[in-house]
Amino acid sequence: MPAVPPADVAAAATALRERAAAATGVFRGLTLRLYAAVARLCRRLPVPTVQRQWLYAVILMFCQGGITFTGSLVRVTGSGLGCPTWPECQPGSLVPESGAAPAIHQAIEFGNRMLTFVVSLAALLAFLAVLRAARRSSLLDIAFLQGLGIIAQAVIGGVTVHMDLAWWMVMAHFLPSMLLTFFAAVLVVKVREPDDAVKHAGMPAALRWATWISAASLAVVLVTGTMTTSSGPHAGDDAIRQSDRLQIPLIEMANLHAHGMYLYLGVTVGLLAGLFAVRADRRILRVAGWLILGIVLQAAVGIIQYNMNVPRWTVPLHVIGSAVLTAATGMLWSMRFRRGDASLDRTFDNWEDGQGRQDARGGDADTVRS
Repeated sequence: MPAVPPADVAAAATALRERAAAATGVFRGLTLRLYAAVARLCRRLPVPTVQRQWLYAVILMFCQGGITFTGSLVRVTGSGLGCPTWPECQPGSLVPESGAAPAIHQAIEFGNRMLTFVVSLAALLAFLAVLRAARRSSLLDIAFLQGLGIIAQAVIGGVTVHMDLAWWMVMAHFLPSMLLTFFAAVLVVKVREPDDAVKHAGMPAALRWATWISAASLAVVLVTGTMTTSSGPHAGDDAIRQSDRLQIPLIEMANLHAHGMYLYLGVTVGLLAGLFAVRADRRILRVAGWLILGIVLQAAVGIIQYNMNVPRWTVPLHVIGSAVLTAATGMLWSMRFRRGDASLDRTFDNWEDGQGRQDARGGDADTVRS
C-alpha cells in the first residue's frame, strides 16, 4: 500500500520546500515553492486518503472527456454562436437574453460554458488532494497543469467564438481537451502507486516504445479526424458557409483519417500480442484489450457516419468515443513503468539481459521521488 501521507500541513509544506531547495532548475524550484505556499493555505483541509485522491482523479478524467461530448452537442445543434461573444453571452449581458438568438441555441451554448466551472472544480479538488497529501512532484505537476489547461481552453473557446467558429480554431479548441483527458487518465493510474517505492519496468523496452507509437498514432487519428469534421457538415452554426470550411474534399480527408485509424489499430494489436507473449501484468493486458475493442467500435461508428452522410446523432457518439480511446491510451502509456511490489505481477527491469523476473522485488530500477 502507498505510504501514509504526512497529516501535519507544516510537514507537507516543509517537504515541498526541501524539494524546491534541492531542485536543479529555476523553473522547477519556483514551481515547488508555489506548491509549498498553496499547501500552507490548505492547512485546515483534511489529508485525503489515496482512495479519495484516486476518486477525484477519476472524476476529473470523466469531466475532461465529458465536456467534449457537450461541445459536440453545441456543434450538431448549430448552437455555436448562440452566445456570439465572450466572456459575455450577449453583448452587455453575461447570461442569455430573450430574443437575442433562438432560446434553445443560447441555452445549449451557455450551458456548455457553465460546465467549464464543473471541470475546473474537479481539477481543483484533484490538485488540492495530491498537494495536501504531499505526493510526489510528477503527480503535483499533472494536477496543476490540468487547471492551467482548463483556463487556456476557456480562452481558446472565447477566441473561437470571436472568430465565428473558424474551422482551424475549432480544431485548436478540441485537441487540447484530448491532451487533458490523456493526462487525467495518467493521473488515475499513477495516483494509486506509492511515492517512495521502487519503480519497475512494466514491459520490455520494445513494447514501451510501442506504447509511444500507439499514442502518436492516436494523435494522427485525432488531427485527421478533426480535419475530416472541418471539411464536412455541422459547422456549429447554420450561417457558416461551406466556402468557409476546410477546402479539402470530404472523401479525401475521410480516407486519410481511416488510414490513420488502421495504423492505430495495427500498432495496438501488435502491442497486445507482444504483451501476451512476454506474459505482462494482467492489468496491463486488460487495458490493452479494452482499448482494441474501443478502437474497433469507434471505427464502426466512423464507417456508419461516412456511409450515412454524417447524421447528427453519430457526431456526439464519435466524439465521446474519441475521449474514451484517449483515456485508455493514456492509461496504457502510463503503465510502461509501475511503482511498488503490488503494482505488477511481473517486472522487466532486466529483460534486455534475458533475465525477466517473475516478481516485483529488487532490481536496478530507480527510487527517486519524481
